[in-house]
This record gives sequence, C-alpha cells and structure tokens, in this order.
Amino acid sequence: MGGVHLRAWREVAGATLAAVFSNDERQLSGDLTATQGNLGRPGEHVDFSAVKRYRHLEDVLGDSEIDAVDLCLPTYLHEDAAVEALRAGKHVLVEKPMALDGASARHMIAVAKRTGRILMTAQVLRFFPEYVALRQALPGLGAVRGAFFRRRCAAPAWGGWLKDPEKSGGGVFDLLIHDVDMCLHLFGRPEAVSAVGHYDAQAGLDTLHGELFYPFGVAVVCGGWQHQGAFPFAMEYSVTLDGGTIEYSSAGRPPTVYSETEQALPLEGRDGYIAELEYFVECCRSGRQPERCPPRESALAVELMRMLLVARERDGRKILCSNLG
Repeated sequence: MGGVHLRAWREVAGATLAAVFSNDERQLSGDLTATQGNLGRPGEHVDFSAVKRYRHLEDVLGDSEIDAVDLCLPTYLHEDAAVEALRAGKHVLVEKPMALDGASARHMIAVAKRTGRILMTAQVLRFFPEYVALRQALPGLGAVRGAFFRRRCAAPAWGGWLKDPEKSGGGVFDLLIHDVDMCLHLFGRPEAVSAVGHYDAQAGLDTLHGELFYPFGVAVVCGGWQHQGAFPFAMEYSVTLDGGTIEYSSAGRPPTVYSETEQALPLEGRDGYIAELEYFVECCRSGRQPERCPPRESALAVELMRMLLVARERDGRKILCSNLG
C-alpha cells in the first residue's frame, strides 16, 4: 500500500512528500518493482533524490519539517507507530485495519485526543466513486430491505507477515474489514452478528459468510482468500430498497439501479486513493476531525471483524453487539 499511496500523493495539491521510511534498502533506492499487492498495479522505479530517506522511525518523527505521516506498515505495528507519531506532534493516516483489536484502536484514538492531532484510518472504500454513488443514491430509494457485500482474492504471495494471523489478523480480517466498515458507514451499528466459513492456512483458504443484523433485516458480508495462485481480485455489492435494487461488480457491471427501468448511477470524484489523501490533508489543514471517516467507526470495524471471526469459530451462533465499543 505504500507504493499505491505514493502514486496518489503525487496528485494531491498542496502536499509535499518530505521523506520516505523503510527498512528495505531496495525500496529506499526507489526500486518499487516488487511491490504490487492485490490490485495488480505494476511496481515502478521512483526518484527519491529530492526526499529524505529514513531507516528508523524515530528519525522520521524527530524531523520538524514533517507535519503528517502516512503509515503503510504491517497491521501489528500500527498502534505503536501511530501513538509515537501522535506524541511527536504529527498528524497520522494509518492503513486499514486500524489495529489488530479494539483496545489498541481505542488507545490510538485516546492519544490523538490528548495530543490534539488528526488521526484517520485509510478506509478507502468510503472514497471509491462506486461506493460514493451507492451512499448518495440510498436516500432517494426508500427503506433498505437487505444488503450484500462480497470481496475475494487469492491468498497473496507477497508480504510474509500477512499470512500470520498474529500479525495481520488473517485474510478475512484484513480483506472484509472494507465491507464491514461500509456497513457501518451506510447503516450504522448492527444489533448482532453471525458467521460461518473455513480456514486452512496450508491451502490458502480463509473465507467467511457473515451476517450483520439490523432493524431492517440482514447485511451480508462474505468472501476472503480463495486458494493460492491465479484467483482474481473482485468486489461487488447489492442493496435492495423499497424503490429499487442497486448493484455493482468490479468484474464489469457499473453501479446501476434496477426497478421498473435500469439506470446507471453517475460516478463522480477522483481515484479513491487520491480523494482519501486529499480529505486527510484538508482535515489536517483545517483542524477538523475526519467525520467522513471517523476513527471511532474504524475502531468499531475492527471490533466487528473480531466478533465475526469468533462467530465463525462458533459455527454461526449469533453474537449480540450490546457490548461493542
């Protein structure tokens, strides 16, 4: 994600890349050809001659010319790095998942409040045009009656830490947190959750079919890692309302409302990653908390994902969300 964010930062007006930090000398040299990730975007060579290159986080945080840090570190490092950065007076954008558990996420939020710095989690789906279109269309179509979100990919061959649940939370936790966060964004906190699925690390399988129970009915989130190798990345949604059903698939079906007629939704805005960074910069400049992507909801997404994984272990037994957050 560091490479993805780097490309996006180039398009953010008024933001200057002051430094890069890595313990990988190849990356610090500007050779990012080995960094791709699930999206399949090709790596590249980058000229870092005009920016500072740091090998230790404390050197980054001690640099008075740096106002904000964008943490694209492995998930298990998020809490400590974010807390150190906030205490050093930096604003912080941290990749999703916000942390490995709710207590760690809440600790980050508390430190941000004490230091008066901006803390935001990069839940980029909130900025993807296809999902922005969904959010904007919902109020005009009446009551929600059901929702379905799916996200799948092959078990990644990159990032050894990602395959260690102690460091990443596991494939389902890392992947479906996008869709759980979208449910929080659109529908709020559920009343209960349940889930079934399968985990087999050797086969590269980590799947989940989860249900989030709301007063209107059920929002389904499902998917995960589908073996190792060639399985393509895909995401999709379907939301049924009194006035029609909205569907989208990254496999070639744009966001469309289906009722008596078929109507494509307008897609507005820039690339989701650019829009996300622009919004973070705007919050830092104005001193306004990121209400479009509030850290309290990012923390709830972490807790909900943990609850879904517990529900999977209990073979679908429903778990109430009364103690959530």
